[in-house]
Amino acid sequence: SYLFVRMMKNPELYGANPDIMKEEDPTLEAYRRNLVHSAACLLEKSQLLRYDRRSGALQATPLGKVSSHFYISHESMATYNQHLKPTMSDIELLRLFSMSGEFQQIHVRDDEKLELAKLSQKVPIPVKESVEESSAKVNILLQAYISKLKLDGFALLADMCHVQQSAARIMRCLFEIAQKRGWAELARLTLNFSQMVSSKTWKSQSPLRQFKNVPEIVARKLERKDIEWDRYTDLTASDLGELVGVPKMGKTLHQLVSQFPRLELAASVQPITRSMLRVELTITPDFTWDVKVHDYAQLFHIMVEDCNQEQILHQEAFMLKMDGADSQHYVSFSVPVMSPLPPNYFIRVVSDRWLHSEAVIPISFKNLILPSKLPPPTQLLDLQPLPITALPNKGIQSLYAPFFKYFNPIQTQSFHSLFETDANTMVCAPAGSGKTICAEFAILRALSKNGKAKIVYVVSKSELVALQTKKWSDRFSKIGISVAKLTGDTVEDKKIMKSEVNIILAETSHFDNVSRLKVMTRVMASLALVVFDELHLLGSSDGPTLEIVVSRMRRIAVSEEAGMRFVGLSASLANAKDVAEWLGIKSANLFNFNPKVRPIPIEIYMQSFDIQNFSSRLLAMGKPVYNGIRRHCENGDGVKPALVFVPSRRQAQLTAIDLMSYATAEEGASGGFVRPGLEKALENILGTVKEPALGQTLAGGIGFMHSGMDVSDRKRVEGLFRDGVISVLVATQELCWGLDVESSFVAVLGTEAYDGKERRYADYPIADILQMMGKSGRPGIDRVAKAMILCFSPKKASLRKLLFEPLPIESHVDGYLHDTFTNEVCTKVIENQQEALDWLTWSFMYRRLTKNPVYYGLQGVSQQHLGEHLSDIVETVLGDLEESKMIELNEETGDCSGLNLGFIGSNYYLAYSTVELIAASVTAKTKTRGIIEIVSAASEFGVIPMRQGEERSLKILSRGLPYVKDVVWNDPNGKALVLLQSHFERKMMNSDLAQDRDFVIEGAVKIIQSVVDVIATNYHLKAAVAAMEVSQSVVQGMWKKDDVLKQIPHFTDELVEKAKAKGVTSPFDILEVEDNVREEILSGFGEDSVEMSEIAAFCNSYPSVGVAFDVVDSDEITNGDPFRVSVKLQRDADEDEEEEEEEEEEKGVVVSSRFPKKKLESWWVCLGDPKTDKLFAVKRTQLKEEAKLNLDAFAPEEPGTYDLKLYVICDSYFGVDQEFDVKIKVEEGEDESEEDE
Repeated sequence: SYLFVRMMKNPELYGANPDIMKEEDPTLEAYRRNLVHSAACLLEKSQLLRYDRRSGALQATPLGKVSSHFYISHESMATYNQHLKPTMSDIELLRLFSMSGEFQQIHVRDDEKLELAKLSQKVPIPVKESVEESSAKVNILLQAYISKLKLDGFALLADMCHVQQSAARIMRCLFEIAQKRGWAELARLTLNFSQMVSSKTWKSQSPLRQFKNVPEIVARKLERKDIEWDRYTDLTASDLGELVGVPKMGKTLHQLVSQFPRLELAASVQPITRSMLRVELTITPDFTWDVKVHDYAQLFHIMVEDCNQEQILHQEAFMLKMDGADSQHYVSFSVPVMSPLPPNYFIRVVSDRWLHSEAVIPISFKNLILPSKLPPPTQLLDLQPLPITALPNKGIQSLYAPFFKYFNPIQTQSFHSLFETDANTMVCAPAGSGKTICAEFAILRALSKNGKAKIVYVVSKSELVALQTKKWSDRFSKIGISVAKLTGDTVEDKKIMKSEVNIILAETSHFDNVSRLKVMTRVMASLALVVFDELHLLGSSDGPTLEIVVSRMRRIAVSEEAGMRFVGLSASLANAKDVAEWLGIKSANLFNFNPKVRPIPIEIYMQSFDIQNFSSRLLAMGKPVYNGIRRHCENGDGVKPALVFVPSRRQAQLTAIDLMSYATAEEGASGGFVRPGLEKALENILGTVKEPALGQTLAGGIGFMHSGMDVSDRKRVEGLFRDGVISVLVATQELCWGLDVESSFVAVLGTEAYDGKERRYADYPIADILQMMGKSGRPGIDRVAKAMILCFSPKKASLRKLLFEPLPIESHVDGYLHDTFTNEVCTKVIENQQEALDWLTWSFMYRRLTKNPVYYGLQGVSQQHLGEHLSDIVETVLGDLEESKMIELNEETGDCSGLNLGFIGSNYYLAYSTVELIAASVTAKTKTRGIIEIVSAASEFGVIPMRQGEERSLKILSRGLPYVKDVVWNDPNGKALVLLQSHFERKMMNSDLAQDRDFVIEGAVKIIQSVVDVIATNYHLKAAVAAMEVSQSVVQGMWKKDDVLKQIPHFTDELVEKAKAKGVTSPFDILEVEDNVREEILSGFGEDSVEMSEIAAFCNSYPSVGVAFDVVDSDEITNGDPFRVSVKLQRDADEDEEEEEEEEEEKGVVVSSRFPKKKLESWWVCLGDPKTDKLFAVKRTQLKEEAKLNLDAFAPEEPGTYDLKLYVICDSYFGVDQEFDVKIKVEEGEDESEEDE
C-alpha cells in the first residue's frame, strides 16, 4: 500500500520509532501487525468478524458480510448493534438512520436553518431533534426526497443527493440485519422504507404512484377515496374512470391495476417430527406481466412468522420469472414447531420492489396432531470385537480374512441375531457402517442350512445392484455360491428366478415386475431369505415401489405359510419400530443405532452461504472446499483422499479446475495432489484420457466424474483415486450410489440441483446426502472421518436436524396404488373392495396412519377416522380404474374384475395412465406419426431429467425432424419425442442426451408392444402393422423408408449405394455374393478389424425364417363361429455347421449397434383382411429354433370366400417380414332357434 511506502520513508510521522525500526524491525512488520491487531479488535467489537488472537485467524460473521456487501462503515454497524431493537417506530428508525457514520461530514450551515425548519413542518414523520443538529438535517432531507419537496439551496440539494444515494443501501442493510436476527416487524419496516426511497412514494399514498404514467391529480383523487387497495381488482375500467372523474383514464388505470404484482397463496402442512413441519407453499401469480414494467424477473421474500408476527422462523427468496408468470409455483421448506404449540403461523410473501405488493396466509394449528413420541435408539454395547473365526469354517472365513480379522462393533452386536437364529432382523446404522456384511451373515446362515437355498437381495438403486453383483460374484464364487441379477425383462427374469442360482440381486422395480405374476407365487414362497437394503428410501421417489414389494412378500410369506426370512437394512431411523413391526420383526431383533454411532467416528462441518444466485453461490464455495481439503487431509506423506460432490456435470469440471488453480497458486506447478513418486506413472496414463479438461486436472492430482463421461475415462479416474495416485475426486451427486471408493474427507458442495421439469432448484434427497457422507472414513486407516456440508443459509437449520438426528420416514404409497391394484385385481388377489381394504393393512402406510395422522390427511386417530380414510382411498382408486376401463366394478356388491386394458397394463408393467392414453389415442387411421407421438407421451417418460439450458440443445437437435411442430420444450415427454426421432435419424448428441435417449429406446419397446395389443382389441390391421414397423425403427435406429442395408453396423449412406451398385440389396446378399465382390464392397475395413467382425456378426444373425401354416378344419368354418390357424415358424440353420451350446444360447439375440442393451427377437404373427382393415388375430412369440402357435379368431358374419393375409413380422429387423395368402370359405351355420326345436 501507499501507506507502507510512506511509513518506510517517514516512520515518525506515522508513530513508529525510527531507532527500533533500524535495529529490530527494518520492514515495520511488528508495527504493521499492531495496526492489523488494532483494526481486528475494533471490528470484533462491532461483531463484523471473529478474531483468534492466538493464531491470528480472521473469520467473517454474517453481520460482517452484510456490512461488506452494502459498503457500510464499521462505525455505522456499531451504532446499529447498539440501537437496533426488534420493534421500532418510524420515528426511531429514521433517527437511527440519521446517526449512520456515512453522514458524519454533513453539517448544518447557518443559511440552511430557516429552510430546514420550513421543511420539518412539511414532512410527514415528526423530527424531534433541533434543526441545528446534523442528524435532524439528514432525517428531514430523506423525508423531503420521498415527498418530492422542492429545495431552494444548491448546497442543500447536494446534501439531499448524498442522503438519497446512501439511504437505499443503508435501509437494505438494516433489512438484512433484521432478517438475520429474525425480527419480523423491523424487517417489514426497513423493507418498506427501502421501497419508499426507490419509488419516492409514501406507504400511505396510492400504490399506483409507483407507475410512471399516473398524473399527480389522478393519484390525489384516488387517495381521497376511502377504498381499500385490495378492492381495486374488483372495479371495472368504467368504475375507475368514474372514481377519478376522468372517464378516459379508466382503461389506463384498469390496465395498471392488472399489472400490479399480486400473488395468491395456498399452503399445506405435514408434520415430519414433533419439532419440525414441512410446508408446501403454492404461489400463483395473479397479474398481467409487462416486460417494460416488470423487467424479466421479480424478486419476492418468503417469511414465516410466529403467531404474534414478531419472529421470523424461516425466510428465503423467491424469483418469479417472466416465462413462469402464467403458471403455479411450488416452494417446499421446513419450519420448527414452537413449544407449546401456538394457534397458528403466518406465511408472508413480500415483493422486493413494490410497496403494498404483499400476500399473507395463516396456517392454523387448531386441528394439528403431532406425531407420536419416538422410542430411543439402540445402545451400542461395549462388547469384545468378534473375530472372523466365529464363522463355522475356513471357506467362509476366507471371504473376510484378506480385509480384516475382527468384525466392527455394529456387526458384532447383531451377529447372534443374524447368523445364529432364523428370526427376522433389522439393522439401522449410518452409511459406511458395514451393514452389507450383516446381510452376508444371514445369507451364509441360509446357505449353511441348505446349500440349494434361494436368496433375493432387493435395493432401490440400480447402481447398488450392479456394484453388489460384481462384488459378490467375485467373492462368493470362491466358495461355490452362484450369483445373478434380474434384468427387467419379464421372460428372462422368470428363468433366473426358477434357476438354481443361490443369490439373486434385484432392483426394486425389476423384482416388483416378476413377483407380481400369479405364476411366480410359488417361486416367491420358496425363497429362504429376502434382504431389503436401504429401507430408508421408503421416503424417496422410489419408496412406493419398495413398499409395495415388501408388503407383497410379507403377505405371501403369511398366506402361503412359507418359512421365509426377512432382513432389513437401513440408515438410522426415527420410527424404526414401525418399520420393524411391518416386517414382522420383534424388538429384540431390531438394531436401530444412533446416527453418531459409526465404526469410524465422523466430524461434520456445516458452512452456509447467503448468496441468492445459485451459480455465484457455488463459485463462492470453491475456496472453502479447498481450505477444508488442506486443513483436514494434509499429512506427512502427501494428501489423504478427498471426495467432493457437486450438483451438475458442468460444475464438476469447473470445481476441479478451481481446486487445481488454488493448489497451483499455493504449491506451484505440482499442485500437491499427486502422490509423491507417482508423477511419471501418471504422465503415461494421461495420454489415454479422451476428455481434454480431465487430462489437465489429472496432471494436478484432481479427477472429476459425471454420468455422461466416456466409460473408459470414468473407470480410469475411479481407479486412480482408489489406488491413491490422485488425491481429489470431484463427482456429480447422482453418482453417489454407484461410486466404489472411500475417502478420508467428503465435501458436499451445495445441496440443491436444478429440476428442469419444475424450473427450479430442488433439494437433494436426504438419503443422497447420507450416502455421500457414508463415503467418508477408510476402515483400518482413518481414526476419524470428516465431512463438510456447504449449503444455502435458509436450508441449514433443517439440514442440521436431519443429518444429526435419526431420519423420520413416511409412506407415499397412497398416490401410487392404481397400478398395483390393477395388477392385484387382474391376478385375482383383490376381487372386491373389502379385499382391497385388507391389502392396504399389509402396507407401511397403515402402520403410520395413526402415528402421524395429519401427514396423511386424517382429522383424528379413531378407528372410524381410519376406516373412512382407507375406504376413501380404495373407492377413489377403484373408481379411477373403472373410469379408465382397466377393471370392471360392481358398485352394489363391490366386486371387481380385470378388463383387457388392465391385463395389458399388468402384463407390460405400465402405468394405468399410459394404457388409458393409448386406448384413447389409437384409431383405425393411426399411422407412424401417431404411434411415435403416443409412445413419447407415455407416463414412464415423465421421469426423464430436464437439465438447465437443455431446451436450446433440443431445439437444435429437432432441426429436420418431421414431427416436432407442437413440442413443449421443457416437458419430459416432448423431450422423449425429439430423442426418439433423433434416434431414427442417427443424430449425434451430447453424452447426457445420449443417456436419456437410451432410456427412451429401452422403454419404447414394451410400450409399442402394448400399443399393438390395444390396437388388436379394436381389430385395426393397418394401425397394428404400423406399430410393429415403429418397433423395428426403435431397435435399428432408422426410419422405415431407409434402405434395409443401413441396419448393418458401420454401413453409411455411401457404403449402401456402393453395395447396391454391386447388386447387394439385403444382408443375405452380403453372405451369398462372390468373395471378390464382398471384399470390394468392404474394402474400407481391415480383414481382421473390429468393424469387419461386427458386420459378420450381424449378417450371420440376420434371421431367415420358414413359415408353415394350416387352417384347421377348413371345411367346417361357419359364420360367426371360432376357427383356428396353426402356424409353425422354423429358423433356417446352416447345414455345414454344428453349432455349439454357447452359440445356441445366442440364437434369437438381436444384433444392433443402435440398441443399448441385450434384446431377444420377437415375432408377431397376424391374421387379417387388408381390404376391410380388420385384424382377426395376433400373437407374439420368441424364436430360437422353432415356434408353434395357434391363431384363434371368429369367422365373418356373412358366408362366402375370404382372401385373408397371414403376416409374420419381426419386432427387431427390417426386411425379414413375410406375408401369405390365406383363403377361408365360410358356410352358413345352423340357426340356434332351429336346433332348439
